[in-house]
Amino acid sequence: MTYSEAVSERQADAAELRAAIEEFLKGAREPALLEPGEELLPLGGDNFALEVRGSRLTLAAWDRTRNWTRRIVSVAEAANARLELTVEKFARRQGQMFVLDLGRRGGAEMGKRSGRLVFRERFRLLLRRQFPGWDVAEITAEADLEHSLSPAFPRALLKHGQHAWAAIACPPEGDAAAVLTFGLIWLAYLRARERRVAVEGLALYLPAQKERTAALRALCLNPAAARYELFTYDERDAVAGVEPRDYGNLDTRLEPCRRPAPNRVDEWEQLAALPDVERVPRHDGRVSLRVRGIEFAEMRDGELHFGLAERHAAHPRHAGEIAAMAAELARARHAGGDRAHPLYRQYPEAWLESMVRARIEEIDAGLRGECVYGQVPAFAGGDRGVLDLLAVDRGGRLAVVELKASADVHLPLQALDYWVRVKWHLDRGEFRTHGYFPGVELAAEPPRVLLVSPSLEFHPATETILDFFAPSIEVERIGLAVEWRKGLHVMFRLKGAQRPE
Repeated sequence: MTYSEAVSERQADAAELRAAIEEFLKGAREPALLEPGEELLPLGGDNFALEVRGSRLTLAAWDRTRNWTRRIVSVAEAANARLELTVEKFARRQGQMFVLDLGRRGGAEMGKRSGRLVFRERFRLLLRRQFPGWDVAEITAEADLEHSLSPAFPRALLKHGQHAWAAIACPPEGDAAAVLTFGLIWLAYLRARERRVAVEGLALYLPAQKERTAALRALCLNPAAARYELFTYDERDAVAGVEPRDYGNLDTRLEPCRRPAPNRVDEWEQLAALPDVERVPRHDGRVSLRVRGIEFAEMRDGELHFGLAERHAAHPRHAGEIAAMAAELARARHAGGDRAHPLYRQYPEAWLESMVRARIEEIDAGLRGECVYGQVPAFAGGDRGVLDLLAVDRGGRLAVVELKASADVHLPLQALDYWVRVKWHLDRGEFRTHGYFPGVELAAEPPRVLLVSPSLEFHPATETILDFFAPSIEVERIGLAVEWRKGLHVMFRLKGAQRPE
């Protein structure tokens, strides 16, 4: 082959590479450029250029803070959601670069993983700044399903002689309320694994303005079990220490408890009296009409609104239609019903709540069945994934009842959130002044916590997390028989972090 022929072949190769990349970009819904260890760079029509210069194909891409220029050597792999390129950087070093389609599943997953790796390295720098002289012996953002560790939160092990600390961070867009759960699991795992050093405590890094929940939870942990250090970081990675006691004043409010007004419409009383209908008074004066947890109507001041997806004002002529709706719910939402039916599968926690509310003495023989409230004080921000009941025993001591029909690693700390708020209002005498538990003299003791779930649905990490709770917080796990829809049968009662025998 002559020199001119070789040059022509290389130019053809560069043109083919350019055509392959342009073809991928043309079909991409949400194109982005990924170089391992760097943040994703979304590609638009005006922030990149592909140029053939002689025998070379050069890709230039830029945004407000970055300007990349790479020579494209080859297309190493092509797939529906990504194009893997071999590129040449400075000093003729070769490496990988990916063109991703974030609008497709494979590209989006790879983009997420890249973001986790970038934040992992950012976390490493934060640790080196806060722990000078300590060795970052391990840092990872990989999933560990065996030990219930999430890839969403990078975690690290710091060592200094015979001393060690566990550390975990929440990325800026992460769920700051979840990081302490995984931090405690990580701390316990390291203590079991690292036999030659003492893992003294846990350091948590949270985005600034998102630290409140973790700080309130940290106040309820046992200081004898571990030390806890909280830090916040901002967009410039300026780090500040957090004192949990500065967050002692809760942003919580208890609404007055109103008695339902008498109903004067006979048709509505007939609906409420149907065999499978539950009549549940709310603290705001409304009366909820439900079938095994699903609300189909509510009454207020003698008026009724009904519907599952949308609510409509009811008139007496609608009574037959509403009764038929309740009957359909009862047929579908029955212990012996079709398990594939959408209404059977929907809202399992609400179904469990309806059974516990009606038979709360079977959960705990000391609780009073006539004084049970749902979701007070209420949480802002919508569904928490669990349902709360607030009950009282015959001695006047409050009990927070947390219900979960499926395994949830966050259940203990979610219960702790509710316990903190209930105790806050109890200490200030607000349940009495706001009309709750009429005729009951409430005890000053802190509330108990009852975690209620099917026995096989308690998450394996539940005991690990409860190990770190302060001794003053009395927790009991109540495991129900698997077929709980057929009846509440308690299989076990375990105190705190007690393990089954």
